[in-house]
Amino acid sequence: MRRFRICAPLISALLLATVHGPSALAQTDAPAGASESVSVESGAEEMPEGVDALIADLKRERDPEAANRLTEDILASWNASGSPTIDLLMQWAQSAASEKRNAAAFDFLDQAIVLKPDFIGAWNQRATLHYTMGNYKRAVSDINRVLALEPRHFGALASLAAILGERGSEEMALKAWERYLEIYPADRQAQEIITKLSEKLAGSRT
Repeated sequence: MRRFRICAPLISALLLATVHGPSALAQTDAPAGASESVSVESGAEEMPEGVDALIADLKRERDPEAANRLTEDILASWNASGSPTIDLLMQWAQSAASEKRNAAAFDFLDQAIVLKPDFIGAWNQRATLHYTMGNYKRAVSDINRVLALEPRHFGALASLAAILGERGSEEMALKAWERYLEIYPADRQAQEIITKLSEKLAGSRT
């Protein structure tokens, strides 16, 4: 069965959190058998007014380049920890991950989460690391936490959709992509994925 893989701009949306600063992840010790269920409509923790305005602009924007600039600003806001100590831990985690010292990267991320459990940047970066290592159950556990803190996190939604698609849960993947597109409607590749996946699912029901 053909799978719909996450496309490059959508991977970039997720990995920007790793490349450009702190990202958010879920529980400090996600069990290996963690559930893959997720609610994309859970309540958001209150974010700075600037983020709300940027997301409102992103929902209205139809020009892909302008929308991409908005996503960079939004991710920068989500990745701002407000703590020099946490920022240093996130830098160490990024360096360790780039050098394939994954155990050290996880240790730094866990420390950041202990210091600030509601920091979206650390949860997301840990989810990204699990995702790149193929630890999908742990990645989904952390993505759940990201979306509990910030349901509008388009990078986490894109990652969730990709994982669900890879694991054959295509109807759930479609719902995640649709939620993603509500927030980031200018992403044309996401539009194409939704169209193809909708056609595939419609064909399988006939």
